[in-house]
Amino acid sequence: MVEECTPRLDRCELYVPGTQKKIIPKAAKSAADVIVMDLEDSVSAGEKEIARENVIEALKTVDFGSKTVAVRINGLYSHHMYKDVVEIIEKAGERCDMFIVPMVGNAKDVYMADSLTSQVESFMGRKKKIGFGLIIEATLGMMNINEIAASSKRIESLHFGVADYAASTKSRTTNIGGPNELYGVLTDKNGDAPRDFYWGDPWHYAMSRIVVAARANVLRPVDGPFGDISDPDGYRAQCRRAAALGMEGKWAIHPSQVAVANEVFSPGEAEVNQARRVLQAMEDAQKQGLGAVSLDGKLVDIASIKQAEAIVNKAEAIAASS
Repeated sequence: MVEECTPRLDRCELYVPGTQKKIIPKAAKSAADVIVMDLEDSVSAGEKEIARENVIEALKTVDFGSKTVAVRINGLYSHHMYKDVVEIIEKAGERCDMFIVPMVGNAKDVYMADSLTSQVESFMGRKKKIGFGLIIEATLGMMNINEIAASSKRIESLHFGVADYAASTKSRTTNIGGPNELYGVLTDKNGDAPRDFYWGDPWHYAMSRIVVAARANVLRPVDGPFGDISDPDGYRAQCRRAAALGMEGKWAIHPSQVAVANEVFSPGEAEVNQARRVLQAMEDAQKQGLGAVSLDGKLVDIASIKQAEAIVNKAEAIAASS
């Protein structure tokens, strides 16, 4: 039996550069479930120290309410990483819930981050254990994803870092997420009739692999960024395909993306009502000694209970957070 990670609402993760001191309190008041203060990619090499100081101050002074608060630390092979871990735990109190760990390549990376975090927590007598969100953003991490997902009890989520993954695979794109006009299929030739070209999703395999590894280890799979903040329809489409694959939520790199992610990754009223009907139908069936029943002309069985419970539980968690 695999132990379930800490349950958290995770429809939208809003990323805020640690250098943007004035924006952090605004992000804390947003509708995002998770606020991630970033010390890595959005912070230049010369601003790492000030960004860390800003994040520590925010963890001590900003009212984040009931939101999950995370910090994306620098990469494990960066000389900034150990200071991120040590100083946040030693100076920022207990408000940090998670570290988002970038560029995870294998289980040894996770062990290193876990060991350092554990040492500092123990030294400080920290009461709340910091969880890990691991970003899979290179071919090495994707190749080792199964061992990574099972490597530490701190792990709560696996994230798809699409931009660095595209660079790692040498994909022919400069976009951050989204479709690629080169990736598609041409319909068969039929005389002189025009042939249609259908775009595909170049990230489907990578995302599916993350979902399987995460769910097998009772973790939350989370989709990464969509770079074109001027294209809300494109962002919505990416959210919908992620939700269809089983992703729990998606990053937002701009406040305008938060509402879309929350909407797509929240079950609708009709969906919740149908899930409750399924649960009631199965409860009635089991009282009669039946393992399956027909509801609206469709088969409903034991597996349907798990599906329906997931929808109802999420709806209740959203209601409780409002």
